[in-house]
Amino acid sequence: MKLVGLTGGIATGKSTVSKMLQELGIPVIDADEVYWKLSQKGNRVWTAIWQTFGEKYFLPDGELDREALGNLIFSNHKSREKLNQITHPIVKDEMMNILKKIKNEQDPVLVVMDVPLLFEAGWDQWMDEVWVVVVPEEIQIERLMKRDNLTKEEAMLRIRSQMSIQEKKSMAHRVIDNSGSINDTRKQLESILKEHIYRRN
Repeated sequence: MKLVGLTGGIATGKSTVSKMLQELGIPVIDADEVYWKLSQKGNRVWTAIWQTFGEKYFLPDGELDREALGNLIFSNHKSREKLNQITHPIVKDEMMNILKKIKNEQDPVLVVMDVPLLFEAGWDQWMDEVWVVVVPEEIQIERLMKRDNLTKEEAMLRIRSQMSIQEKKSMAHRVIDNSGSINDTRKQLESILKEHIYRRN
């Protein structure tokens, strides 16, 4: 079984690629999805955030105030590092449990781990391959402003909080250009799966 790390910059369309992979029959473990579940009230990430950052980042009903926490970590480097330090090990542990279950139940040729901060967290070191989804920065900014209703300055702040796309490209085994049509992106994926990774019986 080959383990592939899928990553990219914010608003490059990594989730679109992830969905396509699933449609093509590839098991995908989504770090954001795992994080979201574990950060619901009473779960492990929720508890770690409460203990580290305090109740001001939680709503009156006890659920995590994702907007308030997001504003903090995108504007404060030390807080972002602290959040990553306490949450990454918990998310990784859960993803490895899911991977073990997939391997036992399906024994697939290929499993993809969809991880936004793959390089930043050092998770690329235990992947067999890393695929990076890219678009030009102007498209990235435009998509992010539209998606999250941000000003250009706010969008730039979020983009700059991550490793640059150029640096990620230089470290990738494969680069998926998502600046064209959906069909263009799908063709790239199908080519990668057919030529290099996935052989249908």
